[in-house]
Amino acid sequence: MIAARSKEDIIAAARIEEVVADFVNLKKRGTNFVGLCPFHTEKTPSFHVSPSKGIYKCFGCGKGGDAVSFIMEHEKFNYPEALRHLANKYNIAIEETGDANKDQGDKMVKDSLFIINQFAQQYYHDNLSKTSEGRNIGLAYLKERGFTDEMKKKFMLGFALSEGDAFMKNALMNGYQHELLKKAGLITQKGNDDIDFFHSRVMFPLLNLSGKVVAFAGRIMGKDERAPKYINSPETEIYQKSALVYGIFQARNAIRKEDECFLTEGYTDVISMHQAAIENVVASSGTSLTPEQVKVIRRFTNNITLLYDGDPAGIKAALRGLEMMTEQDVNVRVVLLPDGEDPDSYLHKNGTAAFKEFIRINKKHFLQFKTALLLTDAGSDPLKKADVIKNIVETLAKIPDTVKRSILIKESSTSLDIGEQVLITEVNKIKRKQFKKETGAPAFEADRLYDDASEEKSPSQRNEAVEKDYYQEAGIIKLLLEYGNLEMEDGQKVIDLVLDEIKEAPLCNHDFQLMIHEMEELFKRGEAVDHHFFINHPEQKFRDITLTVIAFPYHLSENWDKKHEIFITTPQKNYKKDVVSTLHHFKLHKLMNMKLENQQQLKSVKGNAEDETHYMTVNMKLDEWISQLGKSLGTVTLSYFK
Repeated sequence: MIAARSKEDIIAAARIEEVVADFVNLKKRGTNFVGLCPFHTEKTPSFHVSPSKGIYKCFGCGKGGDAVSFIMEHEKFNYPEALRHLANKYNIAIEETGDANKDQGDKMVKDSLFIINQFAQQYYHDNLSKTSEGRNIGLAYLKERGFTDEMKKKFMLGFALSEGDAFMKNALMNGYQHELLKKAGLITQKGNDDIDFFHSRVMFPLLNLSGKVVAFAGRIMGKDERAPKYINSPETEIYQKSALVYGIFQARNAIRKEDECFLTEGYTDVISMHQAAIENVVASSGTSLTPEQVKVIRRFTNNITLLYDGDPAGIKAALRGLEMMTEQDVNVRVVLLPDGEDPDSYLHKNGTAAFKEFIRINKKHFLQFKTALLLTDAGSDPLKKADVIKNIVETLAKIPDTVKRSILIKESSTSLDIGEQVLITEVNKIKRKQFKKETGAPAFEADRLYDDASEEKSPSQRNEAVEKDYYQEAGIIKLLLEYGNLEMEDGQKVIDLVLDEIKEAPLCNHDFQLMIHEMEELFKRGEAVDHHFFINHPEQKFRDITLTVIAFPYHLSENWDKKHEIFITTPQKNYKKDVVSTLHHFKLHKLMNMKLENQQQLKSVKGNAEDETHYMTVNMKLDEWISQLGKSLGTVTLSYFK
């Protein structure tokens, strides 16, 4: 493993503008740089690089990060590979930690498995043309499917001979170690002997994002009814079935360009669509769709269209995938092909133009698809329709994006013929339970966030309140990300001060609060709290939040700070003043919210003298605190309550 000190040296040395300039033509604009985004097609530059913050951000496609994440995204490297790339660029010697010999040994094994798989791919491919069995069976099958020589080469197709140990003999003769062939899953033990894992099968190599062969899938050519039609390599040190998407290497550029990914069930569907010049297509690699596979696709687009057979099995498969993707915050649409058809067969019968037109006409948003399907099954039975509504409500509650959820609630209200307020109430009940379960928050806190009574406010009032909360709390996160490690006048670190000041007022935004907890843990361990950690965080949502918060100066209007009562200036020399000002505004905002809530409670107990006295006393105390903070900030607070 790369030592922490080496990671710090690499990150400190890597100048974002120099790293990006190796791949993008940058032009100076003020203190920053702009250029055409390398991650999506554009004519007007929306890709910004900030040397002072050490980050890049595209305001067209939304991608952003630091030098390490840029290399990871552009070159499809993992984190250690990106660090080593930068270390090489800046001539930094890397210090290894842990058992260096073991780490080196593990790396050598993985490298050997890649080499062996590459050899196996070429061996299987050569069988198609260099052996009579390969020509008569494997090549004949591929020609029957209509695959061109270009597609055979593009997808590295091959054939495994029927002889039980043909590949093993060839590999050993070429100097490959018997034990490594086993580790690669290419040979297996049968009785007392080792034999080839694949035989009598057309071979489909499985590639990772870097284009390296990590495993194989094989389609049987014989008539053995006991054998499965397709089998995949066993999992190895370089192949995890649940995380691999078939065709992603060949499709990644087209997916990014089209900003959409078609997802099919079969390997031949992918190849047929590529042959029909529809290249933004992948398959789930012989397994039910997994969250890991969705995350791989999300690296290139948030828009996924499922192409499934129209038979009952296809419909059920679509629903399973939809439910899982709902929680991944992916824009999902569904196309059900005619019963008995798949993309491969439909293309062969009807051609590319008809296939594209069919997709255009029949593409449905996942919720439309699910609602129509369930309502059809329910018929005119009112109890079954009630079950359908409950099912749809559960799906709506899984949608993490509040704007999308709001729009889909409105649409579901129409399609289900039920009041929008009813759906909102039921969704909020589920969200309230989720919040309690995930955070362990007391009931009053969950009720405050997901309270049916809050729906009495107009949409504009609700949006304004949520917006104010968000930007106030974003200001706190921004303080910690930019200044957390710096010291105040008394020597106290900014993070220590901020954590102490907000401990009585936890953030309403769940993800912000999770970031606060993680920052606190870093601080306790004596580690640096800054944006570099969160830009490279394993959780995508934390990376997105970090980039959004620290990239504010690129795209905010001049009145943004006054509108949302956030007063952070960009020069770091003013950070001490910024810290105090932002904390005071945050506390003032919390107190004002408390006063509004107290006033509502006062109205609700009208006529009860004892309760009225209590809430009036609380109101006076809140007024006192608000006045004190308002004076220190020079802020007029009365307008807040008009």
